[in-house]
Amino acid sequence: MSAVPQIRIPATYMRGGTSKGVFFRLDDLPESCRVPGKARDRLFQRVIGSPDPYATHIDGMGGATSSTSKCVILSRSTRPDHDVDYLYGQISIDKDFVDWSGNCGNLSTAAGAFALHAGLMDPARVPHDGICVVRIWQANIGKTIIAHVPVKAGQVQETGDFELDGVSFPAAEIVLEFIEPSDEGEEGGALFPTGNAVDDLEVPGVGSFKATMISAGIPTVFVNAAEIGYTGTELREAINGDPAALARFEAIRVAGALRMGLIKTPEEAVTRQHTPKIAFVAPPRDYVSSSGRPIKTDEVDLLVRALSMGKLHHAMMGTAAVAIGTAAAIPGTLVNLAAGGGERTAVRFGHPSGTLRVGAEARLVDGTWTVTKAIMSRSARILMEGWVRVPGDAF
Repeated sequence: MSAVPQIRIPATYMRGGTSKGVFFRLDDLPESCRVPGKARDRLFQRVIGSPDPYATHIDGMGGATSSTSKCVILSRSTRPDHDVDYLYGQISIDKDFVDWSGNCGNLSTAAGAFALHAGLMDPARVPHDGICVVRIWQANIGKTIIAHVPVKAGQVQETGDFELDGVSFPAAEIVLEFIEPSDEGEEGGALFPTGNAVDDLEVPGVGSFKATMISAGIPTVFVNAAEIGYTGTELREAINGDPAALARFEAIRVAGALRMGLIKTPEEAVTRQHTPKIAFVAPPRDYVSSSGRPIKTDEVDLLVRALSMGKLHHAMMGTAAVAIGTAAAIPGTLVNLAAGGGERTAVRFGHPSGTLRVGAEARLVDGTWTVTKAIMSRSARILMEGWVRVPGDAF
């Protein structure tokens, strides 16, 4: 029996958007965990309480959902015109791996606030009162995010009256700008890896579906709700309690990942669960959100439901919202058509917890669509700070 004492590591538990995660300063991590590798992965798994065959995270900080099984590392940036580097790990709940392949848009909000809380910002860039512009380098995907963080008396203003569907209480608004969020260098083009706004996606053993496969914010495969037997008004219980439905979504996701060039064989998808996302879209219609609030047809431009780590998300991932806003801005995509077609710079979409507005600036240059920026508002708040403890032999 192991009797190795626990060690404690400075950490901050934060909500960002509709997600929660454990935040660390790079310099506070044990030396072996300051670089990528097994030691870092093992540490973060133990912090969260994974892998957990009971899928409860009783022995860790995780919440047994994809939205709450996350760790973040921040450090001062060595890149010109950036304040901090932000690295994000999505910890699998019941499997033995940490996915570093993408970003968390929700926790990007908290990353901006944590940069100030943790003293990682140049004091000269922090106003006494007003808005602090935090220039974040998202290290997982190599992209710039600008967080506009409200400051009062030199400290992050966390309380306020900004309401975000999927979060129980109001807080201060933080505006995020995702700069050039498309994935440059993907096979077939920066924004559309296949080179097309819409493809016929063949899914072995399932069928053929129209699909928009886009890399903006996070690689995402969009399909029409009606083609897969849904209305777009579904809540988590309708999907997550149906093993056959989840298996079909995973088959579609794997087929999309292959077409997008993200994996070379279907077997690789097992260790790349964070990306791509799979989402289904539909035109507006009345439904009741998970909080019991009626959402009327005229409140939204379209309906979107998305899966994260194999389960329907309770609201909407921030990075997927960037993909939604970008695809909506480009005529002819499934997202754009569900919203009524035409050119648009912003959409409000319905998700299981309510609605969300996201904007995007897309333009056609020499016959190729590019996106320069996506914008949305979220909020963030420290829930607890101090030390997280793990057994000394955990990593």
